[in-house]
Amino acid sequence: MSDIIEPGLVVLDADLGAQKSDVIRALTARVAESGRATDAEALFADAWKREQQAPTGLPGGLAIPHAKSPAVQQASLAIARLARPVEFDEGEDADLVFLIAAPDTAAQEHLALLSTLARSLMRDDFVSSLRSAATPDEVVGIVQGALAADDEDEADAADEAEPTTASAAASAAAPAVAPAVASAAAAGATPVDGDAASARRSIVAVTACPTGIAHTYMAADALAAAAERAGVDYHVETQGSSGAKPLDPAVIAAADAVIFAVDVDVRDKGRFAGKPVVQAPVKRGIDEPDALVAKALSAASDPSAPRVPADGGATGATAAVSGGQSFGSNLKRWLLTGVSYMIPFVAAGGLIIALAFLIGGYEIGENAGDIVLNNALWNLPPGGLSEYIGSVLIVIGSASMAFLVPALSGYIAYAMADRPGIAPGFVAGSVALVLNAGFLGGLVGGLLAGAAAMWLGRLRPPRWLQGLMPVVIIPLLASLFSSGLLLLILGAPIATLMMWLTDWLNSLTGVSAIALGAILGLMMGFDLGGPVNKVAYAFAVTGLAAGSIENQAPWQIMAAVMAAGMVPPLGMALASTVLARRLFTEPERENGVAAWLLGLSFISEGAIPFAAADPLRVIASSMVGGATAGAICMAAGVTSQAPHGGIFVFFAIGNFGMFLLAILVGTLVMGFMVVALKRWARRSVAVDTAAEVAAGAAVATA
Repeated sequence: MSDIIEPGLVVLDADLGAQKSDVIRALTARVAESGRATDAEALFADAWKREQQAPTGLPGGLAIPHAKSPAVQQASLAIARLARPVEFDEGEDADLVFLIAAPDTAAQEHLALLSTLARSLMRDDFVSSLRSAATPDEVVGIVQGALAADDEDEADAADEAEPTTASAAASAAAPAVAPAVASAAAAGATPVDGDAASARRSIVAVTACPTGIAHTYMAADALAAAAERAGVDYHVETQGSSGAKPLDPAVIAAADAVIFAVDVDVRDKGRFAGKPVVQAPVKRGIDEPDALVAKALSAASDPSAPRVPADGGATGATAAVSGGQSFGSNLKRWLLTGVSYMIPFVAAGGLIIALAFLIGGYEIGENAGDIVLNNALWNLPPGGLSEYIGSVLIVIGSASMAFLVPALSGYIAYAMADRPGIAPGFVAGSVALVLNAGFLGGLVGGLLAGAAAMWLGRLRPPRWLQGLMPVVIIPLLASLFSSGLLLLILGAPIATLMMWLTDWLNSLTGVSAIALGAILGLMMGFDLGGPVNKVAYAFAVTGLAAGSIENQAPWQIMAAVMAAGMVPPLGMALASTVLARRLFTEPERENGVAAWLLGLSFISEGAIPFAAADPLRVIASSMVGGATAGAICMAAGVTSQAPHGGIFVFFAIGNFGMFLLAILVGTLVMGFMVVALKRWARRSVAVDTAAEVAAGAAVATA
């Protein structure tokens, strides 16, 4: 497995640029030049997306950007020792940068190897030897030596250890969990005798990051070292890409507290029910492991400390994940979680219905069910095969769209109360459909179901009743509360409000429709995937199910939002690669090339690198260009039955020519405006600094 690195992937004492994006781009180019990746820009985009989720700078002058990408053909490690340190995190300059690149379908052995390299960075001797290496060949030898040593350690451990019955049972019972198990002893702790061990306190931990390659394992080892310093028994479950087996249930049962150092949801959280819990981002597990261990020990002695409830529900999900956040922040997270889970139902249903109309014509919509029930491939209706296939597609697409409100409601409740909230949320969403309360009823029903499940999850029933709480009692009572409240009190007013909203949307013509398109375009261009952008997008998506041939207003809103969201990356691509290349840096011009495809695919985030570098001028231009496209779409009555896909879902877009014209005009407006602002609008250092801080906050939420 020594092929993960070669001398051509090592850069020593070089100046790769002043920004971390420059360094990452230079290293991804090395990977592509070595034939290990097909597209350097695509690899950079994936690595940069991961970097924006959470900075990869570490204390001690290290940075470890990483990504899994379809562009990578062979798992690779590229290393740069910089002549000029570059800031990778706030206050963290790095002069030793490691780019880990893995294929999106990487084999387990490669992922394990990359994880080993990440863990090696926690060892001072490994880092010191890399800092003093004289040649790329020497660096390759150091890395290969670390990998060989780890292979020997694993072989020795496999010879000496046999899996316990409890561990084997856990592996069989929880196949969805693919973590690795380690302990403080594995990190170098000194063994203790039985009496001493019985007196020691015990902590279990779960570490996980979005890609599961680097930070997951580095946090695990940092916490192991901190636990050793504190004299604490420690066992960790790394829910990463390389995987192994879950923690032994006996180890969990004996633990005094649990640490969740994660940036994603903990899988199978219910195993830790009743344990005092401390949750933090995975990077804090690397930067402040001693503080987390101390906090866990304090929680173990505090009866009022947050605990993981049965099945990981209610308070476990809420207190651990969102502790310290405002109600507004939590509400936004709950609603966006519901929307994100709902979108696949809308996307599948909308595209299938659009295909149905393309094949069978718009007139098949009302009679599709009867046609499917009364005909077959060997007994075709009068309209022939096209009418029959179109009707089949209508039935399938309508079934998918019917899940829109229940899925929205169910996953809002899930975001609030974890798995115990799913059933009452889906029931409340279905009741909202019965009452014709639409997506507003789904929103209210999901919040009611989640709130009820959260409250019930805080109760501390007798031990004999705890097992029934998440699977029987919470779903039963939360369903009765939320759905009963909708049926008896709230449903009728919400249905009336939905009827008013539908009538208002249908009445929009002329100036009022154009104004709505412009407002939605302004929102889509404001923060490029941030909260305001997502509000506009969620408004469009949740209304799609109400669209029909007679009521095309929701489809028109979706088209306006999609067109407006495509403009920012296309506008910056036009400005940086065609109109005024000299006004942009080389990395920005390269970003501009990639932004063409991102824009055509309706990925507004393609403009984020430009907005981060020059927020005032780029965001102002983005808003004007987006508003232009949105207004033209609404004025022309363009429709879209698909919630995503850009020009690639052309068959789902009505009046496709005007859709393209709206995007073209919006792109031209934005491109020329940003060029004009860059040429003639002088930058104020103080103002730009404040704007960059605001833009950074918006980008961080994207």
